[in-house]
Amino acid sequence: MDLSLPQIWLIVGLIMLLAELASVMLVFIFFAIGALLTSLLTTLGLLPTTESQILAFSAISLISLMVLRKNARSLLSRTSGAEYHEFIGETALVIKDIPNQGEGKIYYRGAEWKAISLKENSISAGSKVVITKADGIILTVEES
Repeated sequence: MDLSLPQIWLIVGLIMLLAELASVMLVFIFFAIGALLTSLLTTLGLLPTTESQILAFSAISLISLMVLRKNARSLLSRTSGAEYHEFIGETALVIKDIPNQGEGKIYYRGAEWKAISLKENSISAGSKVVITKADGIILTVEES
């Protein structure tokens, strides 16, 4: 089975998309864009030689990297913490004392979470607390 050059560029683009899904580093996606657009341009007859295709692939990949990476990273960083905003205002149970300006544990939604209190007093196990902030897997709480 002989593959044409547009088919080869298409396969390279799909492999790069799969690599991006596996790595989530926002690197392979730009090579995928370059390969897919090179495949399209080759199919349209705009890139007749292998040298022009390699040059186009390189240029498109670099341009898409420079133009889109910053926007993609800022978009991802804005949505990364959004999943925990639903916790704010919810009540949880302290299962390990939370010392003044220290870390303890709470029980919330069937799991143990690290918790801190920004107040001057410590919170003892068995107390009910309200979640005021979420920072990754650490929840900031205050006594209810």
